[in-house]
Amino acid sequence: MKPKLKMRLGDLLVQEQIISEDQLMQALAEQKKSGQKLGRALITLGCLTEEQLLKFLSHQMNIPFLDVSRRAVPAAVVNLLPEVQARRYRALVVEDNGDSVLVAMSDPADLQAIDNLEVLLTPKAISLAVATEAQLMAAFDTLYRRTGDIAAMAGKLEEEYAADDMFDLGALTQTDSDSETTVVKLLNSIFEDAVQMRASDIHIEPGEKVLRIRQRIDGQLHENTLNESNIAAALVLRLKLMAGLDISEKRLPQDGRFHVDIKGHAIDVRISTMPIYHGESVVMRMLDQSAGLLTLNETGMPQDILNRVRKQIRRPHGMLLVTGPTGSGKTTTLYGILSELNTADRKIITVEDPVEYQLPRINQVQVNHKIGLDFSNVLRTTLRQDPDIIMVGEMRDQETVEIGLRGALTGHFVLSTLHTNDAVTSALRLLDMGAAPYLVASALRVIIAQRLVRRVCQNCAVPYELTPQDSAWLSSITPDDFSSAPLKQGVGCQSCNGSGYRGRIGIFEILELDEIMVEAMRSGNPQDFAKAAKESPNFTPLSESALYYLRQGMTTISEVAKLVEDAGGEVPEEQLAEDR
Repeated sequence: MKPKLKMRLGDLLVQEQIISEDQLMQALAEQKKSGQKLGRALITLGCLTEEQLLKFLSHQMNIPFLDVSRRAVPAAVVNLLPEVQARRYRALVVEDNGDSVLVAMSDPADLQAIDNLEVLLTPKAISLAVATEAQLMAAFDTLYRRTGDIAAMAGKLEEEYAADDMFDLGALTQTDSDSETTVVKLLNSIFEDAVQMRASDIHIEPGEKVLRIRQRIDGQLHENTLNESNIAAALVLRLKLMAGLDISEKRLPQDGRFHVDIKGHAIDVRISTMPIYHGESVVMRMLDQSAGLLTLNETGMPQDILNRVRKQIRRPHGMLLVTGPTGSGKTTTLYGILSELNTADRKIITVEDPVEYQLPRINQVQVNHKIGLDFSNVLRTTLRQDPDIIMVGEMRDQETVEIGLRGALTGHFVLSTLHTNDAVTSALRLLDMGAAPYLVASALRVIIAQRLVRRVCQNCAVPYELTPQDSAWLSSITPDDFSSAPLKQGVGCQSCNGSGYRGRIGIFEILELDEIMVEAMRSGNPQDFAKAAKESPNFTPLSESALYYLRQGMTTISEVAKLVEDAGGEVPEEQLAEDR
């Protein structure tokens, strides 16, 4: 039975003294003028808020008021109502109880919409709840994945090429009918789904009987499997055309890039192909250029580390290294530093592979190994271009390291990255790469090591109580007491796709070389250097920084345990399972 208002909405609001008679008259005039519903007109005029109106309707109609952003709704339940109809009626199916469904609406007094929903959801009966329109629109964007479209397009594509198992290269390479081809529509759905889920990478992996499309979201891979494995060649061919790669070469890896515009997002896509047993694997790194660059303030550095970094980058010369494994946010930190240093009185040159973001005023050089334009060759020329600041994408070999160090000694400020686990071992890695100890000691000023850990979803975070295993593990790495700390964990909601995590936090450690460290480095004594670094009063290891965020309820014990293990710490065998 449909819940109904006993009186007209406006009269009820006046009777309950929520609005005045004058406000009702103004809203009725606005309704007549704009065609809006009365409730929306009252909100537009500022007579009351949407939440006040919906809570009033909830009480009058005896239906629940839901915070749909905090609910993890299964895809099978959401898809009981097609997306087009859900958006049209501002309605979301949030529960399936067998014979009935619970539907959240932004206007539960819209009887015509309810009648249409009853037809669409037949034979299930409808129970109503009320939710804000903003939350419903956000839920539509998150919950209505493109996986159904992807599966349908894949099936259609397989049918088109099933006859002779051969692809019409001529048809696939036509540039005047891209928008009409099934391949392009399928790829568009794949990209739309990735943007919707905030994925950083897309993996296309053909198997013997299935095609796997995986997305990396907040550092974790999520898999979607298609049975149409034979369409992989068509997808790879189209992607190679978009990136300007050699479509006839299937035996060797290739790298390229292209740009796509997806739902208002300007995406720069870096593509890498690799021959595997059942075809070619494709990995695409997606960079959202429309999101803009993060400033140094937005990198997530704690204020004390941020102050020390700012002090160091004001130096006229020397070398600053940012270290960590692939995907730890090194490039984001470097670009944040560059954006702060990018002023009219400084000449900045970068040597990158690839250039990820284009920066105004900065001279950016794209390395091209095929023609001999590698890091060391470009770096030599860079030093003759009268720069104040040089950024080298990565210290990859002895020659690049030595040129960078000598540049830092001759009046330039040099920024670069290393793939090392922590700040202390980064300085020693330069020695391992063949750099002279006196060069490293004279030029190296500061090392920033960093990692990314997943952030607890603040929308569904709940207090978390330590288990005995948690307490035992924490006591093995820190003397601090966490028994009264406000620890949190996410229970899963539509905002975080049920994972309990949304976004990531940067974990940083900074090592500023003092006289004792410099002397140990000059003498080529790695043990003395490591000892002096770890005993420095200003040095805070990655693990302690991660524990700080754990104490603040911003990440979980499992995330901290992974970081400690990755950074070389001891993790007990009884370490808690992931995402418990």
